Order: sequence, then C-alpha cells, then structure tokens
Amino acid sequence: MRKIPKKMKYKFLIPFVVAAMAVLLSPPLASGAAILGDELASFAVLGATGVTNVATSTIGGNLGSAPTPSSGGGYVFPSAGTGIQANTALAQDAQVQLDAAGINLGLLGPGTTLLNPNLSGLTIYPGVYTVPAGTTNLSGALTLDGLGDLNAFWLFQMPSTLITSTTSTVTLQNVGSGAGVGIYWNVGSAATLNGPTFAGNVLANTLISSDGNLTLGCGRLLSATAQVTLIQDTISAGCEGTGLEFSQGPGGGIVVIDTTASGSGGGGGGGGGGGTVVSGGGPAPIPEPGTMMLLGSGLVGLVGWGRKKFRR
Repeated sequence: MRKIPKKMKYKFLIPFVVAAMAVLLSPPLASGAAILGDELASFAVLGATGVTNVATSTIGGNLGSAPTPSSGGGYVFPSAGTGIQANTALAQDAQVQLDAAGINLGLLGPGTTLLNPNLSGLTIYPGVYTVPAGTTNLSGALTLDGLGDLNAFWLFQMPSTLITSTTSTVTLQNVGSGAGVGIYWNVGSAATLNGPTFAGNVLANTLISSDGNLTLGCGRLLSATAQVTLIQDTISAGCEGTGLEFSQGPGGGIVVIDTTASGSGGGGGGGGGGGTVVSGGGPAPIPEPGTMMLLGSGLVGLVGWGRKKFRR
C-alpha cells in the first residue's frame, strides 16, 4: 500500500482548519450598529431646517437642528445636561445617524401589510407592519401590547404620510418597565400628529407637526430634511433608544436584536379595548452562541474524519 507523505496529510487539513477558525473567530452577529446612534438617541426633537415652537413645550432630551439652526425659545428641559443644539457638532452627527436609521429601518422589509390605513380600534403585537396612506392613520384608540416582553419591538413602515386625528390615542401595555422597548414610525414624507397622546420614535422624511398639547411617550420627533413644529407639546424621549441593534443576519439580511440585559418577561395579558388583535411578522431571530459552538464542533469532527481517511 502506498504511503501518504506527512506534508500531503497536513496540506489536506489546511482548508478545514481555516474554515473552522473563520467561523469561530469572526465577530458575533450581535455586534451591530444601534438603531439610534448615541448622538441621535440624546435628542427628543431634531429637525434639519429648524424647530419652531409655541410656548411652552417640555422636551425630555436635547432639541436641535442641522444644518439650519433652531430659532426661538419657550422650552423646558427636565433632564440635566440637555438643551438646544443649534447646528452644533452633536446635532450634525445626529442628523447623519438619522439618515442611516431611516435607511436601515427600510431594510427590515414590509412585514405584515395592513389593508386598512386606519389603525383605530386595533391591538397590535410586536412586529413589522406596513401601513398604507389614508386620510387618517389613527382616528381613535390604538393599543400596542408587548405580550410581557420587556424588549418588545414595533416598526410601522409608512411609505407616504402619518396622520392622526384629534381623537386619537396610543396606549402601550404589557412591557414591564419598558427598558428595551422600541417603537418606530418610518415615515416616507410628512407626519401630522393631532391627537392628545402618541407613542414611538417618529422618523419622518419631511415636516413633523402637531395640533398642540401633544404628549409623546416613549419616543422622539426626528425630521430628516425639514422642520419640526411644536405647540405646547411634551416630548419624552423615553424608552430605550439604543437597547436594540441592527445586525447582519443569515443570508445577508438585516435583523434586529436585543442588547439589554433585562431579557423577556412571562406571558402577556390580553388585548385592550376588545379590538381586533394584529400579530405581525417580526425581525428574524439571531442564532444563539450555542449554535456557533455546534458549528465549530462539526468542523473539528470533519477535520478528524479527514485525518482518519488518509491514515487508511
């Protein structure tokens, strides 16, 4: 029987060793870019061409614009270390991160496409949804039910406008403390918020305005190319702005992952108000670290099989 030189044996093993090392040493999928970068997350209100206000509005974070400086006053900033950022370096960086956030949210796809543009009377579970244009997108009560998940994620893709009526309300429930909750409205053009309450981060391409006395919980007003108009509003910038991240998923897709330590709670309560319950197609899951270990073990086993083969 012909004897295989040792050099040929090791030469055969090289591709398998390289493959195993590439998998085991590559950065984990969880090392993605934050949905809202640190600079952007510090803003409760951001408008590319300025922010106007009818006093007095309460702002739970920074307020600013770039490249056009904001004008006027009449703001109250409850949070220490926050204030007006008029075309500062911080506002400029935040504007760049806003552009990136809008693009990345679009990459998450349409999810579940709703036939009715009016979300009134619905209880909506976490997921990704596309909402068609209409004369109003919310004329009554909308309930966002997190089903007990402390890191619940909602994304509403609005290809055109976001319009709410003066009788609209948004209620967030079953999310515990909401430490990692993310609510995003990715608006293709303008957002007009006329109701007394709303919830979520509104990322609009153009103008954002309110009818006055709006209370925005768990979110921000962020305009990519136009201004934000406030009238005695309260903008919280509450909920976690950076607890969720984008990452490269299997097959090259974009997924959303949770980076907080709180984890998920138990089962959630029922829907509010007895309305129709909607469950959307959420982001794809991320492989667990155990999956990577199993893959690595399989490659090591393959190397052992190759060595045994050449001994024979």
